[in-house]
Amino acid sequence: MTPRLRARLRSRGGLITLAVIAITIAGGFVVVGRGSAPDLPTALVARGEFVDTLELRGEIQPARSVVLSSPMQSGELQIIKLANNGAAVKAGDVLVEFDSTTLKRTIQEKQSELKQADAEIEQAKAQARITDEQNATALMKAKYDIERAKLDINRGDTVSRIDNENAKLSLSDAQQRLSELEEKIRSDRTSAEADLSSKLRKREKALFDLKHADDGLRKLKLQAPTDGIVSVLSNYRAGSMMGASPEFRQGDRAWPGAAIVELPDLSSVHLQARLDEADRSRLQTGQEATVRIEALPGREFKARIAGISLLARLDYRGTWPPPRNFDLDLLLLEVDPAIRPGMTAVARIATERVPDVVLVPSETIFQRDGSPVVYKLDGVAFEERRVEVARRGREQAIVASGIAPGDQIATRRPTPEMIRRAQ
Repeated sequence: MTPRLRARLRSRGGLITLAVIAITIAGGFVVVGRGSAPDLPTALVARGEFVDTLELRGEIQPARSVVLSSPMQSGELQIIKLANNGAAVKAGDVLVEFDSTTLKRTIQEKQSELKQADAEIEQAKAQARITDEQNATALMKAKYDIERAKLDINRGDTVSRIDNENAKLSLSDAQQRLSELEEKIRSDRTSAEADLSSKLRKREKALFDLKHADDGLRKLKLQAPTDGIVSVLSNYRAGSMMGASPEFRQGDRAWPGAAIVELPDLSSVHLQARLDEADRSRLQTGQEATVRIEALPGREFKARIAGISLLARLDYRGTWPPPRNFDLDLLLLEVDPAIRPGMTAVARIATERVPDVVLVPSETIFQRDGSPVVYKLDGVAFEERRVEVARRGREQAIVASGIAPGDQIATRRPTPEMIRRAQ
């Protein structure tokens, strides 16, 4: 063995000796990591204000909106024009237009009926005038016959008794004919008036139908009453029993009164949520909240509780038996043009505040033998510490003893190899 090799071995032996001494100094504990901290996420213990929060999921809805529906008296109509969902429109813009072919044909038919009714009315009036003239002539003749019969009776001794009796019979006949004629004239007038009244009613109906069709034709174009953002509604007749209903599209047929487009007023936006009966006492009107909208990630909106329903009602959308929930209305204090009705959002509401306490994340507290513990990072290992939890919320917990501000504690339970054990 050469001197140089002996020197190298001595040098390596010294290094090995130092390594053994280092392990001996650290003896009594199992140290993992070869001089570095374990690969486990940790959180900092801090002093601050404890805030317990309540999270509620709901749907964005406008405070006010205008719904445009198909005409009630026009039957089923086909949509030939429909504004795009989410499009910004101005007052007066046409949002929905229906096919007018059927109504235009109806208008032509009613115009023809109206002209025919006018012609029948003129014919009835002309016939009434002819009948009146004929009756007037017959009446004049009947009166003349009576006067002539009276003259024959008044001749006295110049005529025979038989002729005089015949003259009396002639007068009686003439008077009877006059009475019958007057009755006929009254009957003719009544009949003419009834016929004219019937034709006038027919004309009124034709005119009403024509005006109704004209009005329906004007309603085939639904215009925006105000500026806003278009929200196309669901066509429930096109949906299936198990799936969601699609939105209305061009070419769809709309039934009378079908709600097709909604024009929400997004100057005032609300979040409609359901509040569990057990949490009702934790909230009150006027409390502030923050709202996160799933379709707008990374954004938070300030909100305030605008109202809570007086009575709870059964919620059949969840488990069975259905729970009793209150309706919660939150008013968003900030408005963004990207917000749309129907968006899903989550509201966070602070229900309790405790100042100047030692705080840890709730996820850092674990159970061991029925007692709460945390795992404090001490150099290259974790040390198990029993703690006293004074108050625990959804995200934070108040620790009364066992750790101090500035300590680093694990957010996941360490493996046994990561935990320092005393001899």
